[in-house]
Amino acid sequence: MLNLDKLNLEDCRGFYADEVRFIAELSSPALVGALARVPREKFLGPGPWQIGSPESRSSGGMGQPVYVSVDDPRDLYHNVLVGIDRAKSLNNGQPSALARWIGALELKAGERVYHLGCGVGYYTAIMAEVVGPGGSVVTSEVDLELAARARENLSDYANVTVHAGDGADFDPGDCDAIFINAGVTHPHAFWLDRLREGGRLMLPITMSVSPTLGYGLMTMIVRRPGGFAAQWISRVGIFSCTSVRDPELEPLIKKAFTTQTLLKVKSLRRDTHEVADTCLVHASAMCLSSAELA
Repeated sequence: MLNLDKLNLEDCRGFYADEVRFIAELSSPALVGALARVPREKFLGPGPWQIGSPESRSSGGMGQPVYVSVDDPRDLYHNVLVGIDRAKSLNNGQPSALARWIGALELKAGERVYHLGCGVGYYTAIMAEVVGPGGSVVTSEVDLELAARARENLSDYANVTVHAGDGADFDPGDCDAIFINAGVTHPHAFWLDRLREGGRLMLPITMSVSPTLGYGLMTMIVRRPGGFAAQWISRVGIFSCTSVRDPELEPLIKKAFTTQTLLKVKSLRRDTHEVADTCLVHASAMCLSSAELA
């Protein structure tokens, strides 16, 4: 029988990386290696820590986990949420979910990444490890206290820049990948504009279920020579990016999600066109469509 008391932190990180690899179906050795190297406890501050199972969120995405207090950092290396600010219901997110989304971006060494909603910076550090010293990650966090913590936590990463403020107002420059970790009704126009050819944008398209929370689909948009391909990655419950929400799109997204037609998304159109049977969420500036990219 395995004696867990004899496992050191390095051993625990290795088991944790393997656990997340299987749950999230990761295929990137660089991402799995980053999960095994980055010390989660460094980003969460001194213990004791409050950990909770994400299973309470599985049915509707917005359930509140039951937290357990732990003071051994080895307990952080499981597929669990860790409370950052319980009063605000803020957590260091579920590792398998975040890893699945980061893995779908297929980050490569030397690439430039923008991460909106970095929290305390743990998953930013993982992406920084994946792109390596020849790449870079620019990140933003609207909560000024969390942004200050992230800046301190990421100070050892010369390839990371932390911006404190609303990420919707921040221009990250040209990027190979953009990861929006807050719910929106649509992709911001300059996120699309800043994608390089072959660039990938991961963002949660959500309907509001409260003033601050939403539920919907994590969606990836890829810039191709002929336009923008799109596909859904997973369901998601997440805090909203309130400055990138269009009230007119809310009922359209709710209908497309509840009828499951949003699962048919194949492309994002930016051209002016009449509403067609392929239009899933249609607006003047963009349209999520079931039409394959030509």
